[in-house]
Amino acid sequence: MSQKRDYYEVLGIGRDASDQEIKSAYRKLALKYHPDKNPGSKEAEERFKEAAEAYSVLSDADKRARYDRFGHGGMQGGFGGFDPATFSDFGDILGDFFGLGDLFGGSRRHSGPERGADLRYDLKVSFRDAAFGIKTKIKIPRNETCAACGGRGAAKGKGPVTCPNCQGMGQVRYQQGFFSISRTCGQCNGEGRIIRDPCEDCQGRGHKRMEKVLELKIPAGVDNGSRLRIQGEGEAGRRAGPPGDLYVVIFVEEHPFFQRQGNNIYCQIPMGVTQAVLGAEISVPTLEGEEKMKIPEGTQSGTVFRLRNKGIVSLNERGRGDQFVTVSVVIPTKLSREQRQLFENLAKLIRDDEVSHERNIFEKVKDIFG
Repeated sequence: MSQKRDYYEVLGIGRDASDQEIKSAYRKLALKYHPDKNPGSKEAEERFKEAAEAYSVLSDADKRARYDRFGHGGMQGGFGGFDPATFSDFGDILGDFFGLGDLFGGSRRHSGPERGADLRYDLKVSFRDAAFGIKTKIKIPRNETCAACGGRGAAKGKGPVTCPNCQGMGQVRYQQGFFSISRTCGQCNGEGRIIRDPCEDCQGRGHKRMEKVLELKIPAGVDNGSRLRIQGEGEAGRRAGPPGDLYVVIFVEEHPFFQRQGNNIYCQIPMGVTQAVLGAEISVPTLEGEEKMKIPEGTQSGTVFRLRNKGIVSLNERGRGDQFVTVSVVIPTKLSREQRQLFENLAKLIRDDEVSHERNIFEKVKDIFG
């Protein structure tokens, strides 16, 4: 290109463009003309360089002010031209589109200790075990530090050596087009070191796949989705790094009789007609065995009774829930001749009261609606 184009024209923006508009326009052009997308294209390389030069000026407030006043002439004496430092912003501008965080020095050699990964284990427990707690054992497959090499990956008496390909930098720098880029070293995978004499037990990995048996104490009161954190029982760390943690997620099996809501439990008990009419003392199942409960005479079906402190223990050990018992009056469907005669006689005795009760209901409804 024999004559420089106007920087605003290069980026396709107006002279009043904001900083964000300048960056967005540059990003669009950089993605379009990047050499990796246009291998061997001299024109694309020039367009890419031209956009970078325009951005290096317009993204700098002082340079932009000088350019707006004097044009390209004001960029002489070190104020204009292509600035390699512009590429320090590539990780922000181009993101991971080309992996440019690696290309322009974003990748760094990780030579220090690295924490191991966390693990998750799903544990199913019974309703009762969730209510009262339990001790149990679980088997966890995980990577553990190799005992033979202490996690170094090298044979006994040996150690890692500096990577000859990158001289320990973890990156290899080379020239592409008009600028210098760097990539993660493929020989050491960015470690900067290689193992020439690997440990026979772990084949140089520094860890081995093993199965650990752990004894867990499940506290009383856990519920579906409760998570228990077991510190230091996750995957082994790398390069003498600390291990990760183990998270045990609780799943509680349904109970055929009880339902749980928070720390309270609910159940339903069938009851005979005579028990409801005359009152009775019935046995109610609880989490700790049967409990006697008094039913007053005249109890209606659907009445709810409370048994205090018969629910679930709170996880924070501050109190305990209750048990709520709903009684359901069971109406007999088959009667013997004698039973039927007794009910007919009863009906004659209470018929007037029942009719009076029904009339009272209709009269109330009539009063409400006029």
